Amino acid sequence: MSSASPGHETGASPSVESTRFHALRRARVTSPTGPLALVNTQWVDGEQPIWGVAGVWAPTPAGVSGLTVTARAADGVTVDDVLVDGTALVAGDDAMTPGRVSFADGATGTVIANDDGSSYALRVWDSRSDAATAFGSIDAYPYDPSWVVTAEFVTTEPGTEIDIRHQKDLDLSRPKPLPGLIRFRRDDVDYELAAFPSGDRDRLQLVFADGTTGDTTYSVGRFLFPTPSPDGTILLDFNRAVLPPCAFSYQFNCPIPPAQNRLRVRVEAGEKNVLDRSGALLH
Repeated sequence: MSSASPGHETGASPSVESTRFHALRRARVTSPTGPLALVNTQWVDGEQPIWGVAGVWAPTPAGVSGLTVTARAADGVTVDDVLVDGTALVAGDDAMTPGRVSFADGATGTVIANDDGSSYALRVWDSRSDAATAFGSIDAYPYDPSWVVTAEFVTTEPGTEIDIRHQKDLDLSRPKPLPGLIRFRRDDVDYELAAFPSGDRDRLQLVFADGTTGDTTYSVGRFLFPTPSPDGTILLDFNRAVLPPCAFSYQFNCPIPPAQNRLRVRVEAGEKNVLDRSGALLH
């Protein structure tokens, strides 16, 4: 998948395509497993209950993806559409086929692995969560064509990594592969940004902050998902800058921008904040 200007595939104008993009974003964040619906993320290191849901949860043997849940039929827990009456395996998101959990009250669950697959957590989703009920809109800047930037993508040596930290455990380093550096010049200032693989084909994840961060945009930063082109360029359409999941639910632990991705310029494009129904900040 190569970089292209907004509307390239549909033939729509950039502003029309931008409107479509924001509509799709709203549909995603309000979906049953969208970020507004996440009500708990609980790591499991021994036999234990998990807040708000039925069953006793436990780690699996080494080399087996996921968690086990022990429940009675009366508890109403289903795994992969089968009612649990005893103990069942819920495969993690690193398995070939991740497991699906449903609870009697309508909530659902998924199991996530940590970076090295050595431990797992249950995520509980509820489309009737307080955040989902209170949600009004995602505030965004008007489309600005000047923030569609064609940058240079300079590949790095195989094995190159970047140190990524997360907001809830800043002392823990989570190295990510660094396939290349993104270079561009704006207003007589040179920038060299770092992005890591997003897990979606060749697409990268750019975690950045700028002069609007904590002022008119969310305080943790924003994400952009560009794709390098074979010709050594990469298109940065900052109109598609999105809020991280932690802007919608406190149950996420989002990466923070590395030092080189903290731009001094104000990027007045893309999403700004999550608003409630009254127009105030959701969080």
